[in-house]
This record gives sequence, C-alpha cells and structure tokens, in this order.
Amino acid sequence: MNAPVNDFGKVAVLMGGWSAERDISLLSGAAVLKALKAQGVDAHGIDVGHDIASVLEQNHFDRAFIALHGRGGEDGTMQGLLSAMDIPYTGSRILGSALSMDKLRTKQIWQAAGLPTPEYWILDSEADCQQAIEQGGLPLIIKPVLEGSSIGMSKVEKDSDMLAAWQKAKDCGGRVIAERWIHGAEYTAAVLNGRVLPMIRLETSHLFYDYDAKYQAEDTKYICPCGLDVDDEKFLSQMITGAFDAVGASGWGRVDFMIDNKKQPWLIEVNTVPGMTDHSLVPMAAKQAGINFEQLVIEILKGASYD
Repeated sequence: MNAPVNDFGKVAVLMGGWSAERDISLLSGAAVLKALKAQGVDAHGIDVGHDIASVLEQNHFDRAFIALHGRGGEDGTMQGLLSAMDIPYTGSRILGSALSMDKLRTKQIWQAAGLPTPEYWILDSEADCQQAIEQGGLPLIIKPVLEGSSIGMSKVEKDSDMLAAWQKAKDCGGRVIAERWIHGAEYTAAVLNGRVLPMIRLETSHLFYDYDAKYQAEDTKYICPCGLDVDDEKFLSQMITGAFDAVGASGWGRVDFMIDNKKQPWLIEVNTVPGMTDHSLVPMAAKQAGINFEQLVIEILKGASYD
C-alpha cells in the first residue's frame, strides 16, 4: 500500500467548517493531518470558513482531503467548489455526497432499488406526527434528514413526547422523518475503494447509538469481528455495496444497518465522510483488515479526483 508521497503534491486537509459537527470534524482533520505529515506528505490543515474559495486559490493546492462532516462539507457543497476549481478531492462526488447527506432521498432511492430500509413517514405538520403514530405505532425514531452524528434524533415511546421530538428535529433545519423502530442489533460497514471492510457491531446502554454514545460515553462497545457467520457477512457485503452504489457514493465511506430479531437486515444511512480519529469506526474496521491509520489515509488520498 506504499505510495510515493511526492505524487500527491500540496494537500489541503479540510476540517472544521460551520456545521453542527464542527468539533468532531476538527478532531478528524487533526488526526488525518498528523498521519499524512508522518509519511512525508506536504499536507496543510485548513479550518474551513466562508472564504475557503480564496484560501484554496491563493495556496495552489494539488489535492484536498475532505475531513468535513455535515452540511457545507459532506453534502456536495464543498465537492462542487473543488470540482469547479479543478482540485481533486477525496470521497464521493457531488451527487453521491448530496444524496447520501439527505436521509429521506437515500431511503427513497433504496426503496426504488428494492433494498431493505425501515418504513418512514414525512413529518411536515402536527397532523403528520399523529398519522405516523397511528400508522407506525410506537416506538418511532424521529430524525432531521440533513444532520449527521445522530444530532436532533429522538426515540419516541409515548404519544405525549412526539411533538417535542418533532420540534427538536425541525430546529436542525430541513425536513423531518419518523422511522419505524427496529428491535435488534446495530452494525456498521466501512467501504474503502470498492471493498467492504470487516463489519462492527455496536452496543450501547443508551436508547440508541446517539451523539453521546458515539463521542462521550465510556461504556459503548465496538465488536469486531462482529460475530456474524461467513455466509451472512458475504450476503451483507453485497447489500452494503449495492446500497453504497445506489446513492452514487464512491471512494470511501460507511453504511449503517441493523439486523432485527428475525435476522432481517435494514439499511439505515450512508456516511460519505465518516469520523477519522484513531477511535472512529472506519479506522477500527481498517485495523481489523490489517490496514493501519497511516495506510488508511493514504489509500483514501489515492482516490482523490474531481470527475
């Protein structure tokens, strides 16, 4: 996996930004920057602001490693700018980034492709909230469609909690959906240059794998190998590849899914710029596959393009 670092030229590591996931992005970007520098790559950390176009133009970067999470960095916005400036960048292209960031569009595409994803209801009004309860029953999980890291999400177990959960998700901006609650185990699968890495099973004491469980709780468990048998993991790898391709994602990323108590898998969402700290899920899966963190960032950077 060794690559001539001089081939990469001057690399901008884009981090921070203005989304709700800014703090996590800064951690990811710092880890990526350190790993690239350790291998002799001419890498430069950029805390992205609204002047990013002029910063990129003035510094004549040859490539960009996108470590931006959420809106403004993971939704096609930064990908469009870099494409217009002819700067090769890591990860999914414009369309794949935009579709994957939108949980509603992702689910609609998966449904059209015949891929399994939990039933959902669009919540545009209080009447929609009541209808979701009547049709889907409780519990439900309420999600803003344009946020990552489980920001704005709530599990609703009582009718009386529905409107507060809807308002919390609405406050994030964009549309809101209610999704049928899946009783079962939660998994994630990293994708790297067309390869599905070893899957990880997640266990948390929280109601679900929320922001606190991801970044603050000390009792969250990450189980890799995940315990599935070889045939099941092979089948799921094909499903993950299909789900990733269906939304136009490419390069690297992560697909989250669940397996219910009847062993039925359910696709949840795609992350096109997952966390990249030493303790994040993609590096964890890569390590299980024999790829250390420094090798991982090089493999991601190799895939940089703008077509």
